[in-house]
Amino acid sequence: MTVDPEFSRPIPIDTIGAGAVEHEISANPDECAALAKRFGLKAIATLGARADVRREGDQIFADGSVQAEVTQSCVVTDEPIAHSVNEGFSLRFVPEDAPKDEEEIELSADECETLTYLGGAIDLGEAAAETLALTLDPFPRGPNADDALRDAGVISEEEAGPFGALKGLRDQLAAKKD
Repeated sequence: MTVDPEFSRPIPIDTIGAGAVEHEISANPDECAALAKRFGLKAIATLGARADVRREGDQIFADGSVQAEVTQSCVVTDEPIAHSVNEGFSLRFVPEDAPKDEEEIELSADECETLTYLGGAIDLGEAAAETLALTLDPFPRGPNADDALRDAGVISEEEAGPFGALKGLRDQLAAKKD
């Protein structure tokens, strides 16, 4: 079963040449709401991308950035946490049905992320949405998270470590002396 992406901006392959052409896209409010639901966010106020797109044979390259204003939920208190995104990307689209190279290829950090396309278009909107999802903090914590955890009796990593145990022992000995 294929699901249509919430933010689809297909660029037909036959319109992409060897010279880079700039594309700018932005999500409408309904698309932002649908993506917020998909990614488990309180809201996406804005989402846009700019990319220079060029073609080399059956491979398409897109270099650009994603900009967004999102609201996540604190994992402890559920308070809203506003977050601005301005993330660069370098993508390479290859045909989904292209023969697989049996050789293992090592990519450096500077190399492009590889996505596949099927049919006669790449989807810059879905690529932007996926880039946004990868930039999000998976465990966002708001300013009141530490207090809420402390009030619930949850101790910090420092308190749970070996020196935390010694501090607890020191505190118990000090209490006995009083």
